[in-house]
Amino acid sequence: MPEKNVLGTELKSCSCSPMTGWYRDGTCRTDLSDVGMHTVCAVMTEQFLIYSKAQGNDLSSPQLGFPGLKKGDHWCICAPRWKEAFDDGMAPLVDLEATEESTLQIIQIETLKKFSHN
Repeated sequence: MPEKNVLGTELKSCSCSPMTGWYRDGTCRTDLSDVGMHTVCAVMTEQFLIYSKAQGNDLSSPQLGFPGLKKGDHWCICAPRWKEAFDDGMAPLVDLEATEESTLQIIQIETLKKFSHN
């Protein structure tokens, strides 16, 4: 059975360039071994990249096998980190069709819809 997104429809790809996802297959699918819940397909902003780096997760600098993200890139981020960024007024936009449904255990759909990129 195909994975569902937060809208209850089939989960779409988040990004294949750069390749993202817990499984590095372009989707924000997850499983029980993904303790971070990389389920939110976020659209990177300068503000969020700076925020994430300040929180100890540098997404903008290239590293071995990782190109570094820039404004406009889509990337699967952890639902708790998105919620933390939201609480701090720094949340990036979200691709709802590519955000996996288990995200709703952490973030209400109404909140996500306010940040919809679609």
